[in-house]
Amino acid sequence: MSTQTFVVLLYATEGDWDGADEATKAEYYRQHGDYDDQAADFGVTFLASEALQSVTTAVTLRRSGDDAEVTEGPFAETAEQLGGFYLVTAPNREAVLKHAMLLPEYTIEVREIAQM
Repeated sequence: MSTQTFVVLLYATEGDWDGADEATKAEYYRQHGDYDDQAADFGVTFLASEALQSVTTAVTLRRSGDDAEVTEGPFAETAEQLGGFYLVTAPNREAVLKHAMLLPEYTIEVREIAQM
């Protein structure tokens, strides 16, 4: 069976996590554990996954020809920030989406990796 490669991007409001109590954090960790443990049931294989440091550590590089502008902080001012990702293989996008339903209530973006 052939597989495709996807990135599963997790967006959330950073302040919500910082202010969450231990029970809420434990529930998020449990849901991530379920997501990890049940991957094979959906035909999903993990290639990589990481939580990201605070958006306050971001640096944005904008290039235009030979010129570059470096800005401290994220590119966009938004309510939600990219907090982590999973790089996975799966038989199709539908399997990735169904599997992602096991994750906590993030805004989740699923994108197929371009074949170059």
